[in-house]
Amino acid sequence: MTRLDTMTPESLPDLGRPGKVIAVHINYPSRAAQRGRTPEQPSYFLKPSTSVAASGAAIVRPSGCELLAFEGEIALVIGRRLRGVSVEEGWAGVAGVTAANDFGVYDLRYADKGSNLRSKGGDGFTPLGPRVLAAETVDPANLRIRTWVNDELVQSDTTADLLFGFGRLVADLSQLMTLERGDVILTGTPAGASVVGPGDTVEVEVDAPTMPGAPSTGRLITPVAEGTTAFGAFGSGPRVDDLQRAEAWGSTEKAGLEAPFMLTDELKARINSVGTATLSAQLRKRGLNNVSIDGLHSTRPSARLVGRARTLRFIPNREDLFTAHGTGYNAQKRAFDGLGIDDVLVIEARGETGTGTVGDILALRAQVCGAAGIVTDGGVRDLAAVSALDIPTYHRGGHPAVLGQRHVPWDTNLTIACGGASVQPGDVIVGDADGLLVIPPHLIDTLVTDSIEQEREETFIAETVGAGEAVDGLYPMNAAWKEKYRAWLARR
Repeated sequence: MTRLDTMTPESLPDLGRPGKVIAVHINYPSRAAQRGRTPEQPSYFLKPSTSVAASGAAIVRPSGCELLAFEGEIALVIGRRLRGVSVEEGWAGVAGVTAANDFGVYDLRYADKGSNLRSKGGDGFTPLGPRVLAAETVDPANLRIRTWVNDELVQSDTTADLLFGFGRLVADLSQLMTLERGDVILTGTPAGASVVGPGDTVEVEVDAPTMPGAPSTGRLITPVAEGTTAFGAFGSGPRVDDLQRAEAWGSTEKAGLEAPFMLTDELKARINSVGTATLSAQLRKRGLNNVSIDGLHSTRPSARLVGRARTLRFIPNREDLFTAHGTGYNAQKRAFDGLGIDDVLVIEARGETGTGTVGDILALRAQVCGAAGIVTDGGVRDLAAVSALDIPTYHRGGHPAVLGQRHVPWDTNLTIACGGASVQPGDVIVGDADGLLVIPPHLIDTLVTDSIEQEREETFIAETVGAGEAVDGLYPMNAAWKEKYRAWLARR
């Protein structure tokens, strides 16, 4: 097999082992739409050169793993030493392109902390080949990438509208590192990447159908086998949850999971059409009496708060733990950075008012991210500045001290306690001057429907009382008054 670092554009038929393999996270608009995020700039991770395999070699799904995912990609093969090149010079430094498959096991993503080393660095996890197309013979904006699983076409896209062109990727990487002859850059995968298992066969092809002769790499063939050696207790073993299943399969539907709860504009409008007190009454009718977050004040008491809970937990301060977990990009900062449209960050501060749990900068960050509100059963620093923001913040009072005096920011998006109520990520949070409610998402639709009906009844009762009727038999309504209520509805 010809080594990549010795080949020339005239002799590119076979792949050897590159010095380094660099992979791009998201580059196709279809994949960005699938993931729900479009990056402003390219970002990367490294794969070991030992992960490279030839066409026909089997990939082994590690024992105990369920989420081996394929990603058909176009690989760039660097043709000469590059450092600090321009975007225009970037493509000129590419010797050729070939087909690649960026395999990964989502069962190990939790252990990587963003590095992708274990989840994507296994032996055989980067098949390349079988042929390399000389860069000078193809147009980088007119390549096609296709992937088949068991002869069924599952991915098909072109390079016509990449987020980041090939020359830009090369130039960007060369700003900080030397790219050497034979290095490989994986340029991202389009939508359609999903999970395969033992017995499946994945094939990837890169071609240029509009170029003379329609040059093609041929199909890169990778059969999937089952591993038999279990992970040792001395390292992280496989672990999956529904989020990883949905990301690996490409959607909750493909993963066989329930569709996630969506707080639509229509649903928010219906929620906002009824009072918090009415929602509370309907919750009590369903036996839920401990769903109010108590003892807090709002920076904007006239504003209605409706959103989905995201959670942050502080633990009592301990100096060594604060040194390890409280500095740098800690859980508190990650929680605020991770907020999105309609999110409400609910903070467990144990009712501690002797320090601030959020200040003006983080509250502003939540507002810029589109969050609906902030709820903390602790103090607020920079209270005047936080109160001046549009985003409502519920709190126990102001305090000038930083959180290190009393708290260690510990973890996010787990079940917490706030103001005497249990709150889970995804719960619906509704608040106004009357207080705050925590509503399980599976109840919200029927709860609001019944609340709307309750308020119609109460409007009728209020009008009737205003006309001089006594409340006996009217509030609540007996059979006779219910008949009059139905006639009143018909007239309206």
